[in-house]
Amino acid sequence: TDNWLLVWSVISLAHTAHGCPDKCLCHAASKTADCKNRGFTEIPARLPPEIQILQLQNNRIWRINQNAFTATPLLKILDLSNNSLSSVAPGAFQKLRYLQVLNLTRNLIHYIENKTFSFLPRLKELDLSSNSIIRLPETFGNSTGNITLLSVKHNKLQKMERILLESLPNLKVVLFKDNPWQCNCNIFGLKLWLESFLYRGGISDGIICSAPGIRKGKDLLKVPYELFGACPLRTAHVHLASSHHHGLEHRSSLKHGHHGELGDSGRASCEPKPKPRPVSLRHAIATVVITGVVCGIVCLMMLAAAVYGCAYAAITAKSHKEHLALVRQHGTPEEKEPLESSLA
Repeated sequence: TDNWLLVWSVISLAHTAHGCPDKCLCHAASKTADCKNRGFTEIPARLPPEIQILQLQNNRIWRINQNAFTATPLLKILDLSNNSLSSVAPGAFQKLRYLQVLNLTRNLIHYIENKTFSFLPRLKELDLSSNSIIRLPETFGNSTGNITLLSVKHNKLQKMERILLESLPNLKVVLFKDNPWQCNCNIFGLKLWLESFLYRGGISDGIICSAPGIRKGKDLLKVPYELFGACPLRTAHVHLASSHHHGLEHRSSLKHGHHGELGDSGRASCEPKPKPRPVSLRHAIATVVITGVVCGIVCLMMLAAAVYGCAYAAITAKSHKEHLALVRQHGTPEEKEPLESSLA
């Protein structure tokens, strides 16, 4: 009995020294803090500084303070799935230089700000699936180039910046499933990136179009390039009055098109005005053929004229040469005339 009391006292002292929260279970051997299903609304304080795995899933955590992980710099795996996070402040994870896996699935996140995951040089897996994300930034942050797995499935993404994916050169797996992807001009860069990614041996579940209506349910990779119009260039030098007028027109068009098909409005907002082009491909081909024939005839006529000119010049030169030879042989016409008259 005394021995057990001694062991229990040592364990209690160890827990007190390490500062394990009352509701959590801390395992020294595996360096894990098990804080799941404990009703936390914030990141618990007094976590052991040596832990490498922190399990916080199935709580009601709705915010992450800037210094929430200052006391746990050695974390490698952080599970925050199934909580109530609606946003993540940039720099919330910046003290976790050894973090490799970050699980933020099944939260209420609407958007990710630029550089939210800065200073996580060892981060390899980032799971953002099953949220309500409508927008992703152009970069996740400094030193995030080692991410190998990115999941954004089951969100509300309509597009994704190609520059974000290009900033993650070590990606091996990307999951896009179940997002309302708008397959218009804004997704063209993502199509090009995905083709290149798959060609290099990357793994993806693909992108299925939700709009416009004519492309709904189609695989983005199977939509021909010709169907993507180039997005209009945004001109910076626009007068205030004209921009205001354009804004009024845009709002008016949105108001009238609210009940229309989502895909049509999306396409109208990004596709350029139609450029002058042939009525059909057949007419274009006929125009090219006729132009080629006319050019060929003109070239043949020029060639014939050149040949005729060269031949005429050669014949003229030969005739002139023969005439000079006769003159030299028999004398000039003036010399011949007295001889002929005397003979007469």
